[in-house]
Amino acid sequence: MNKVKIGNFLVGGGEPLTLLAGPCVLEGLDRCLLIGRTIKDICQKLGVNYVFKASFDKANRSSFHSFRGPGIEKGLEMLQTIKDELQVPVVTDIHETYQAEPVAKVADVIQIPAFLCRQTDLLHAAAVTGRVVNVKKGQFLSPEEMRNVVDKLHECGCNQMMLTERGSTFGYHNLVVDMRSLPAMRQLGYPVVMDGTHSVQLPGGNGTSSAGQREYVDYLVRAAVGAGVDALFLEVHDNPEEALSDGANMVYLDHLPELLKDAVAIYEIVRPKLK
Repeated sequence: MNKVKIGNFLVGGGEPLTLLAGPCVLEGLDRCLLIGRTIKDICQKLGVNYVFKASFDKANRSSFHSFRGPGIEKGLEMLQTIKDELQVPVVTDIHETYQAEPVAKVADVIQIPAFLCRQTDLLHAAAVTGRVVNVKKGQFLSPEEMRNVVDKLHECGCNQMMLTERGSTFGYHNLVVDMRSLPAMRQLGYPVVMDGTHSVQLPGGNGTSSAGQREYVDYLVRAAVGAGVDALFLEVHDNPEEALSDGANMVYLDHLPELLKDAVAIYEIVRPKLK
């Protein structure tokens, strides 16, 4: 297992559990700071390493009129402020090659969205920045096919990467998580992340927006940690009903301590097997 360094901590190989969490999109600086600060405090109490996540642009929304975020310039300013004030690493996604270089100046981890995980030029642009690259497995890929993603990043000189499970397409408007994909991807030699909130999305379930089944997040997270993952990815909000993106599948901020306590307890049982 190749361990990945984010900020001042390591991910993978039996290191402490890591959480990538925050709102889906940068809605406003004050709200993001509130969410991020609260999550940081929860993680510190539970011994979990924390990376703040939020998107500056949701370029693949269902509707043309859906809220996308503040854009790259304003968004990176916000992420830098969050990073400085909370003293935590940050992760955000890119959708086009030109975004990689400026994003790398702020983000500790560059994320490749699931729909774009096979885009060679995008992987190359992220890889050559020298930042950790987190690639979400496409809903249309088997876990074994992620070897091609790993190989592409290797070809570009990147050996600091993570692979994220976020469900596979299962008919219309539904996703399913095959827990076998977690150890299968982990055999590729890099830390595996479980995205517990996008995995319960119902893509396009509301016609012009995605629906979701938040009530199943806890079950998938507990199962995934038991199957052996190195990190969790969760979209968290103080009031998901007000969220400007993905509210239906986001975890309530005040529910996060209970969810993480369960995850940490299970992780400590399987942790020796992850080394």
